[in-house]
Amino acid sequence: MSTAATSRTGRTGPAPGALLLCRAAPDSVAAVAPLLRERMLLTRAGEGWSVLVPEGGPWRHGEEPVDRVVTGWATALAVGAPWPVLALWWDADRGGYTLASGFRRPVGYIWLTNGTPAGEDEAMRTFAARLALDPVLDVQSLDHLTKPDPTADARTRLRGLLAVLTRVGLALPAGLAPGEPTDRLREAARARPDTRPIEWEGRQDTVRGELEAVVGRRLTPWLPWSGDPRARTLALAQMAAGLPLAVWGLRHRSGGWLTAGALLLAHGALGVSYELTHPRD
Repeated sequence: MSTAATSRTGRTGPAPGALLLCRAAPDSVAAVAPLLRERMLLTRAGEGWSVLVPEGGPWRHGEEPVDRVVTGWATALAVGAPWPVLALWWDADRGGYTLASGFRRPVGYIWLTNGTPAGEDEAMRTFAARLALDPVLDVQSLDHLTKPDPTADARTRLRGLLAVLTRVGLALPAGLAPGEPTDRLREAARARPDTRPIEWEGRQDTVRGELEAVVGRRLTPWLPWSGDPRARTLALAQMAAGLPLAVWGLRHRSGGWLTAGALLLAHGALGVSYELTHPRD
C-alpha cells in the first residue's frame, strides 16, 4: 500500500489525508455528523473527545484540495453544535490544522512538508485561547512549533500539536496518526470495538430530536421550534452568513464550504419558515 503521493511541484510526500477531532462525546457527534452527507467512521479519542475518519472522496479523486474540504466540514459541524472541531490535514506539499468554533472565524496554521512554518504566530495563541489551554505552558509548547527546526517535518509538527492537546484529555487511538494514508486510517478505526459508521440516510424527521439531544436545555430557546424571539434572530443570522459561504463555495468549486453554507441556509430557512407557519400569540 503506497503511503506517498507526488505533488504538482514534483516532490514526493504523504498521500492526502485528514482527521476531524471533536471536543464532544461520540453520541453527541453522531447526532450531527450525518448532516455533512459524507461517509465517515466515528470513535472515541480520549476524555471528552471524538474523532471522525472521513473516506476522503473529494481529495482522493483530485476534485478539491484536502485542506479546503475539511475546513468547510469543520465549519459546518461547529456552527451546528456547541463544541469546537479541529481538522488535521496533510498532503504531498503541506500539513496543518483548522479550528472551527461556533460562528467565529476559523483559525489555522500550515507547515510545509519539511516542517518549515508557513503560518502566523497569532493563530497559535488564538488556538490556545479557544480551547482554554494553559496560557503559559501550553502556549510555550505551541510557540515552539512555529520556530524553525530542521529535524521536524510537517508530520512531526502535527504530532507535537496533538501532544499539547493530551493535557486537555485528547488521546488518539493507535493507528490514527497524522501523515497516514486514508485507507490505513480507516483500517485502524474499524479495528476499534466502539467505532460506528456515519452515513447520510436522508431522514429529515430525526433531525429535530437529534439537535435537541446535542444542544441540551441551555440552548433550546435558540432552536426554530422553541417560539423564542432569539430563535428568529439566529435564523436570520444563519441565512445572512450562509448565503455568501454557499456562493463562495460554488464559485471556487469547494464542496466543504458549500456544505457549510448550505447547512447554515437550511437551518436558517427552517427557523424562518417555522416562524411564519407558527406565529406567536
